[in-house]
Amino acid sequence: MAAVNHLHSPCLVLAGAGSGKTRVITHKIVRLLNAGLRPDQIAAITFTNKAAQEMRERAKELVGSKAAGKLVISTFHALGVRFLREEGPRLGLKPQFSILDSDDVVNLIRDCASTTDAKLPKIWQWQISLWKNEGLDASGALAVAESESERQAAVIFQAYSERLAAFQAVDFDDLIGLPLKLLRTDPEVAQRWQQRFRHVLIDEVQDTNAVQYALLKALVGAQGLFTAVGDDDQSIYGWRGATLENLKSLQTDYPSLQVIALEQNYRSTGAILRAANHVIQANPKLFEKKLWSDLGEGEAVALLQCDDEQHEAERAVARLIAKKNADGANGKWSDCAILYRANHQAKVFEQALRRAQVPYKVSGGQSFFERAEIKDLCAWLRLLVNPDDDPAFLRAVATPKRGIGHQTLAALGQFAGARKISLFEALFCESLDTVMSPRQLHGLHEFGRYVNDLAERARAASGGAAARTLSLAWLEEIGYESHLMDGEDSEKAAANRWSNVLDFVDWMARRCGGEGSEREEQTLLDVAQTLNVILSLMERGEEQDQVVLSTLHASKGLEWPHVVLASVLEGLLPFHSDDDPITPERLAEERRLMYVGITRARRSLAVSLPRRRKKGREMVITRPSRFVEEMRLDEGGAKRDPRAEFLALKARMAAEVAAREAKAPVQPKETL
Repeated sequence: MAAVNHLHSPCLVLAGAGSGKTRVITHKIVRLLNAGLRPDQIAAITFTNKAAQEMRERAKELVGSKAAGKLVISTFHALGVRFLREEGPRLGLKPQFSILDSDDVVNLIRDCASTTDAKLPKIWQWQISLWKNEGLDASGALAVAESESERQAAVIFQAYSERLAAFQAVDFDDLIGLPLKLLRTDPEVAQRWQQRFRHVLIDEVQDTNAVQYALLKALVGAQGLFTAVGDDDQSIYGWRGATLENLKSLQTDYPSLQVIALEQNYRSTGAILRAANHVIQANPKLFEKKLWSDLGEGEAVALLQCDDEQHEAERAVARLIAKKNADGANGKWSDCAILYRANHQAKVFEQALRRAQVPYKVSGGQSFFERAEIKDLCAWLRLLVNPDDDPAFLRAVATPKRGIGHQTLAALGQFAGARKISLFEALFCESLDTVMSPRQLHGLHEFGRYVNDLAERARAASGGAAARTLSLAWLEEIGYESHLMDGEDSEKAAANRWSNVLDFVDWMARRCGGEGSEREEQTLLDVAQTLNVILSLMERGEEQDQVVLSTLHASKGLEWPHVVLASVLEGLLPFHSDDDPITPERLAEERRLMYVGITRARRSLAVSLPRRRKKGREMVITRPSRFVEEMRLDEGGAKRDPRAEFLALKARMAAEVAAREAKAPVQPKETL
């Protein structure tokens, strides 16, 4: 209530795991509305679309659909898009600028560097993103570059920035950096946005990087009417630029900051919370707090000693089956989760779950529709439906390559930007020949004519059989299979990607329906028109009853009644190698990751420890993570006592025998 009712100065709510931070944010929105603010004067910023959707639904329940619809509840990046749609012209952007996804960025960087290397462009992308998240442009990056590889990345950063401007495009980091740049350099824009949002609420403030924190400060201005909600013990994204320095800076930047700690946990039992508190107390503290729960002591935290990773997977699955069965009619597979440090650990658990015929899903892994080859084809289909979709145009024109280089596309981008038209529309402008050579023009016209022809054929391809035939012909015409073969280091990897493409063709054909199908017959263009809606609905579909396999990072913000923390071993958690000793800062973050894992569990938690694990081609002897000792499972009765368990079982069996004999005495022979 103190956090909800504090309205007149900056407020930091230290919300421990399971302490109800979303509830605080949504109820504070109600309090601000009751205090006289209009819904459109309140902004709530989150880090994920899922969190924003959950917050919007909760707000709708509290204030009604009409008021909730006017609230600004969005991610940092969605807020950046809103800002740039309005203010972009001041930065030279047209209203319908393109937003490049990760694959688009890698391809553009590869072109900037004129390299065919598959790995280097991804490394450069990561480095450029880190620099942008630190608030650096290309010249600033070159000034701080320490190694030759960093200097090379900074030079590519400059060329990449020039291409983005020429293409009227931005990347995800620009959605934060460009609004910040404008707010800092244009007093009129800054005043307008500070007056628009009279109170800003920000979720997971500990996960902000330097640029996001600076954007928050620029949005709230000197008056600083905001509520920041976060937990320094759950800051686990240092590898992508998040910094706890922002939490430290809040007190310096806003001396009137009111700090309110939420320490009651409404999620986990006492045994689980005690283990979590023991682990995290080894970290240096920004703010003192200690979680407590009134849910009772609960089941002791279990240690599962296993021979190897196969045995570990079998024990984990057997435990979750037992937990579901023990919950009786209320038991659900979706109450169970197996959490691990790295994605590659999922495979052995998937195999064990399949053998046991237990349904599961892998969370935090790559969805089928996020694969590069599927996104390539979706870009083509989007372009058939809407030729003015510039991001789709840029992806389709470059995939596969057809001799249209970056200089041609840059010239086309400048031409289209000056006339405020789409890239595709610019292809057919009569004056385009004034800015490029006949050879460049020919390549663009050939592409444009092919897209128009393909759209007509897609409009006529009705039913699944016709759609499949056209799709396969299209892929052959553009040479997509050869493109995959040329882009992969191994034939097997290329074959896997081509298999995904064929699966997608089948999926689209089934959507077209027709003879032998329960679906109404549609054309390929009809299905392409609804493609984004279909994918969106699939992602938002009802939660299925499945065991969840997830990395620890992807599990943040989630919870399950029964959790198994897998392979809590030195080298994996904390993650390090003998050749790469762990620094105190990294160790502290890995400890916070362990804390996040422990606090995902509501009723039961098991920590599994295989004695051996595969490392490369060898089996190596393992050591339990130092975090297992820090959990201090010998306190509070949490340590397993096999002798006590045996004596209790013996006593229970004796009592059952005595009870049976009391009801129906038996003959000595039968007793024997």
